[in-house]
Amino acid sequence: MPRSIFLVAWEFQVRRGAEPRFEEIYGSAGLWAKLFASDPAYLRTELQRDLRHPGRYLTLDYWISESAYDQFHASHAAAYEAMDRQCEELTEREALVGRFVMIP
Repeated sequence: MPRSIFLVAWEFQVRRGAEPRFEEIYGSAGLWAKLFASDPAYLRTELQRDLRHPGRYLTLDYWISESAYDQFHASHAAAYEAMDRQCEELTEREALVGRFVMIP
Protein backbone atom coordinates (compact mmCIF):
# COMPACT_ATOMS: atom_id res chain seq x y z
CA MET A 1 0.00 0.00 0.00
CA PRO A 2 1.37 3.45 -0.88
CA ARG A 3 2.58 5.67 1.96
CA SER A 4 0.03 8.40 1.27
CA ILE A 5 -3.15 8.03 -0.70
CA PHE A 6 -4.86 10.79 -2.65
CA LEU A 7 -8.65 11.11 -2.50
CA VAL A 8 -11.03 13.13 -4.68
CA ALA A 9 -14.48 13.60 -3.12
CA TRP A 10 -17.59 14.71 -5.02
CA GLU A 11 -21.09 15.45 -3.73
CA PHE A 12 -24.16 14.79 -5.87
CA GLN A 13 -27.85 15.51 -5.51
CA VAL A 14 -29.52 12.84 -7.62
CA ARG A 15 -32.85 13.40 -9.33
CA ARG A 16 -35.76 11.56 -7.74
CA GLY A 17 -36.19 8.19 -9.45
CA ALA A 18 -32.67 8.20 -10.92
CA GLU A 19 -31.03 6.70 -7.83
CA PRO A 20 -30.74 3.08 -9.10
CA ARG A 21 -29.11 4.15 -12.37
CA PHE A 22 -26.83 6.61 -10.56
CA GLU A 23 -25.71 3.90 -8.13
CA GLU A 24 -25.03 1.54 -11.03
CA ILE A 25 -22.87 4.08 -12.88
CA TYR A 26 -21.08 5.68 -9.92
CA GLY A 27 -20.63 2.62 -7.69
CA SER A 28 -17.40 0.71 -7.13
CA ALA A 29 -18.05 -1.48 -10.21
CA GLY A 30 -19.69 1.23 -12.31
CA LEU A 31 -18.69 2.98 -15.52
CA TRP A 32 -16.57 5.61 -13.79
CA ALA A 33 -14.62 3.01 -11.83
CA LYS A 34 -14.07 1.02 -15.03
CA LEU A 35 -12.73 4.10 -16.79
CA PHE A 36 -10.40 4.87 -13.87
CA ALA A 37 -9.30 1.22 -13.61
CA SER A 38 -7.53 1.53 -16.95
CA ASP A 39 -4.80 3.35 -15.01
CA PRO A 40 -2.54 1.41 -12.59
CA ALA A 41 -2.42 4.46 -10.27
CA TYR A 42 -6.15 4.13 -9.53
CA LEU A 43 -6.95 2.28 -6.30
CA ARG A 44 -10.73 2.23 -5.83
CA THR A 45 -14.03 4.13 -5.76
CA GLU A 46 -16.52 4.23 -2.93
CA LEU A 47 -20.10 5.47 -3.23
CA GLN A 48 -21.80 6.75 -0.07
CA ARG A 49 -25.55 7.49 0.27
CA ASP A 50 -26.73 10.02 2.86
CA LEU A 51 -29.23 8.46 5.28
CA ARG A 52 -30.75 11.79 6.30
CA HIS A 53 -31.04 13.56 2.92
CA PRO A 54 -32.67 11.55 0.11
CA GLY A 55 -30.78 11.64 -3.16
CA ARG A 56 -27.53 12.97 -1.64
CA TYR A 57 -24.40 10.94 -2.43
CA LEU A 58 -20.64 11.19 -2.09
CA THR A 59 -18.15 9.55 -4.40
CA LEU A 60 -14.66 8.90 -3.07
CA ASP A 61 -12.02 8.10 -5.68
CA TYR A 62 -8.68 6.85 -4.35
CA TRP A 63 -5.41 7.23 -6.29
CA ILE A 64 -1.78 6.65 -5.41
CA SER A 65 -1.03 10.39 -5.76
CA GLU A 66 -2.50 13.71 -6.78
CA SER A 67 -0.14 13.91 -9.77
CA ALA A 68 -1.25 10.45 -10.96
CA TYR A 69 -4.89 11.55 -10.81
CA ASP A 70 -4.12 14.80 -12.63
CA GLN A 71 -2.17 12.94 -15.34
CA PHE A 72 -5.04 10.49 -15.82
CA HIS A 73 -7.59 13.29 -15.99
CA ALA A 74 -5.51 15.19 -18.57
CA SER A 75 -4.84 12.17 -20.76
CA HIS A 76 -8.47 10.98 -20.64
CA ALA A 77 -10.15 14.40 -20.77
CA ALA A 78 -12.34 13.62 -23.79
CA ALA A 79 -13.67 10.34 -22.37
CA TYR A 80 -14.13 11.94 -18.94
CA GLU A 81 -16.11 14.87 -20.36
CA ALA A 82 -18.23 12.64 -22.60
CA MET A 83 -19.22 10.40 -19.70
CA ASP A 84 -19.85 13.43 -17.49
CA ARG A 85 -22.26 14.86 -20.09
CA GLN A 86 -23.97 11.47 -20.45
CA CYS A 87 -24.58 11.34 -16.68
CA GLU A 88 -25.75 14.96 -16.22
CA GLU A 89 -29.41 13.99 -16.58
CA LEU A 90 -29.16 11.87 -13.41
CA THR A 91 -28.27 14.73 -11.10
CA GLU A 92 -29.60 18.11 -10.01
CA ARG A 93 -26.29 19.23 -8.56
CA GLU A 94 -22.65 18.14 -8.56
CA ALA A 95 -19.91 19.75 -6.47
CA LEU A 96 -16.28 19.00 -5.76
CA VAL A 97 -16.01 18.50 -1.99
CA GLY A 98 -12.24 18.51 -2.11
CA ARG A 99 -8.91 16.88 -2.86
CA PHE A 100 -7.39 15.16 0.14
CA VAL A 101 -4.32 13.21 1.14
CA MET A 102 -4.50 10.47 3.72
CA ILE A 103 -2.26 11.06 6.72
CA PRO A 104 -0.26 7.92 7.53
